[in-house]
Amino acid sequence: MNAVTTPTILVHGVWMHGVVMELQRHYLAAQGFDARCYSYSSVAPTLTENAQQLAAYATALAAPQINWVGHSLGGLVILRMLELVPALPPGRIVLLGTPFRGSYAARAMSSHQLGAMALGHSLAEWFARDTPPEFPGREIGVLAGNHQFGLGMFVAPALPAPNDGVVTVEETGLPGALDSIVLPVSHSGMLISEDVANQTAAFLRDGCFNHAAAAA
Repeated sequence: MNAVTTPTILVHGVWMHGVVMELQRHYLAAQGFDARCYSYSSVAPTLTENAQQLAAYATALAAPQINWVGHSLGGLVILRMLELVPALPPGRIVLLGTPFRGSYAARAMSSHQLGAMALGHSLAEWFARDTPPEFPGREIGVLAGNHQFGLGMFVAPALPAPNDGVVTVEETGLPGALDSIVLPVSHSGMLISEDVANQTAAFLRDGCFNHAAAAA
């Protein structure tokens, strides 16, 4: 797979718009990637509805291979899409701070009616699941942060460490992931971090993160 010429679709998280992924897109484009930002409504639709819309977008690309980069909820939308339509084109996936195993902060926030309304239907659908899905044959990389700064620290002061201020490192764990890495970035800081972009690019190119660079 030529990861550079393959379309790489960046999918944002909750309460956001595709424009928040623009800096990550810029960093990837500077390394030669055909990176594109995708935007969707993150609160009102269900996760399945968002995944179906993303699948339609992917199909319309008519590309033989597609790479995906999802930040937070965006990663869950990507995973739900692959679960619904496993025959979509092959490609590598990088999840940035995606709460695959659930979210302590989201549970704390959703314990109040206004908080649950703010989180929306997509996250609620994922967290209501009993059995997490599997993605055989998909090359997935998981990037987590351990810089503890973010909204989660306020809505859930007892948020277990290590965390990125919103999602714990443990919550990002995905069985069957090809590789994983933890960087000193916060949840929102991932959106502007060039180190995150470099590690994303490494996984998309090589199927593994650049652990030597992270340790330097």
